[in-house]
Amino acid sequence: MDDDGTQPSTSPDPSASTTPGDGPRRKKQKRNKPTLSCEECVERKTKCDRTRPHCVACIKRQSICRYSDIANLIASSGDKVGAARNTGRSRKTSNKPVLQLSNDVQPHMRPAQVHIRVPPTPLRTQYRSVSLSSSGSSPFLLSNIPYSNHTPAPFFGLGSEHPFANYWTSRGGLAEVVGVLPGREQADILAEKYFDAVDPVYPMVHRRNFYADYERFWSLPQEEKQTADPVLVALHFVVYAMGTQFIHTPSNQERAQIAEFYISAAQQALRISSYLSRASVRTLQAMVMIGYFLMNDNHASDAWAFGGVLVRQAYAMGLHRDPDIIAPRCSRSDKQQRRKLWQAIFFQDTFLTVLLKLPPTTTFSDIQPESLSDDLNDYIPNGSSTNGTNDPVINPMSISNIASITDLYPPYELSDRQYIRSMWHMANLVSRTVCIPRSLATPLTTSNAHKAQLISEYFALHSSFPAALTASEDNIIRGMAETNPRGLRQNLFFRSNFWHCVMAIQADENPVEGVPCDVKGALEAARMALQSFFHFWEYLRVDASVWWVFQHRAFEEALLMARILGQQAHPLSPTNDVMPPSSDPLLQLAKDDARKCLEILDLVGIAPEMQKTRTEVLRTAFSDILW
Repeated sequence: MDDDGTQPSTSPDPSASTTPGDGPRRKKQKRNKPTLSCEECVERKTKCDRTRPHCVACIKRQSICRYSDIANLIASSGDKVGAARNTGRSRKTSNKPVLQLSNDVQPHMRPAQVHIRVPPTPLRTQYRSVSLSSSGSSPFLLSNIPYSNHTPAPFFGLGSEHPFANYWTSRGGLAEVVGVLPGREQADILAEKYFDAVDPVYPMVHRRNFYADYERFWSLPQEEKQTADPVLVALHFVVYAMGTQFIHTPSNQERAQIAEFYISAAQQALRISSYLSRASVRTLQAMVMIGYFLMNDNHASDAWAFGGVLVRQAYAMGLHRDPDIIAPRCSRSDKQQRRKLWQAIFFQDTFLTVLLKLPPTTTFSDIQPESLSDDLNDYIPNGSSTNGTNDPVINPMSISNIASITDLYPPYELSDRQYIRSMWHMANLVSRTVCIPRSLATPLTTSNAHKAQLISEYFALHSSFPAALTASEDNIIRGMAETNPRGLRQNLFFRSNFWHCVMAIQADENPVEGVPCDVKGALEAARMALQSFFHFWEYLRVDASVWWVFQHRAFEEALLMARILGQQAHPLSPTNDVMPPSSDPLLQLAKDDARKCLEILDLVGIAPEMQKTRTEVLRTAFSDILW
């Protein structure tokens, strides 16, 4: 059988052999073989499983599935191939999967059921398997924990499949993408879930402006939706995809399939907008979120590659430059939006670099974090423009001005700006002290005095951050979970990133300069970082099961602790050399934390292969602890 799914003819090809005396070479004829695939798959040149009455590919595309008369004749005549596919691959398409919203912080809320219009994709023989081609492309895509001579293992998110499934035709255009929009009720729930779970951590999309555009778009008739801004459509689909990742479903695979369909639609809308040659703030907002989606979907290496395009587009737009210098005539709100977006890109690049041990790319900028001030008199509603001065020109017929405006900013705007500035300061320090040295495979520290100086810098910066971001006491975290889940998410991400980087510096070794691993400092920092993961798991379990970056940091922290503990033959105190390591309180607490992390990682993750490899590596390291 040929690759396109048709039966080859067994008759000899008349043009297959000629002799010099036979005269002019006759034109090669096509083999006489019937096309058994549906007409839609033949036109798109995609693989067809020939299921009747609709093949799976047409179901996913929501297109009309038609077969030629000869294909129907062969299928109905009991042909071995056609009959086998028709009876063995049939699927019920009337039963639509149901997504259930759950909220670990507010258990009294009733789960919402949403019917999904996108059917699940066929089962894969090896779901999310590790790609040899991806892992072989760079050794730095594999974890390389300091204080370790073990051979690196592929427990990163290196999905073997293309990150964007192709359901689209070359001539379908935006109408084809708009045609697979979720129902309005479903879209509302997914958008709300995005602003509940994702926006607190990466607050770069102005919520009120988003919903103004959102309401305007959904009020349009279908014909006008098909001529809307494709970048706006892409941003909507990214929001739906990210929201779907945080919806509770009985099956992780079902949730992943639906989310992947939405992200494919988002990427297709970006392609229609020519995003590689024309970029906008919306374009880059969508691209930032696509990066995080790919990480959560076990495609961290693809997120890294996609992020390279994102950073170059940001540079091309001048986002790395202070808007007061390069765009003095912009409105204040536009300037603040550009600063927020650059910080989100800078933050994503920096902390993905920390995990992948690859060179940072957002290293050139003259924007100061303090330029994102707490002045809230910088709001320009949607539909406004500037006349070359600081005064806005208001469009009185824009939807933002027709609708009643009760609040220009949400009540958490100031705390969001404090969070952004704090993460910005931390990313600046981390890029200089961790990312750049690691990218050149050099030690992070050049002497014991240098290590002490770096740790002092981190702690001095820590003391300057708002208490709401640095608090780690159980009673405070419990109170935030009950009254301020947005602030809790920011607290957990901040603490996890900060202490993970402190751990990396404390564990750093430089044998040439006589700099050893600070075992006590590394274990204490790793325990502080893991504590944020334990709080995440306790109070926001669905979120903790989705965020790949958080899970992988926890994995690296537990692995580092296990490998340090496996080499400890005595307590840390020199006065207790005759005692077993278990007599040391810090060593025993670190062992308990590593075991607890292993138990949690056994339960999280949407990619079985990645989850299995992580836990096997950690379990092997844990077995080396002989006390």
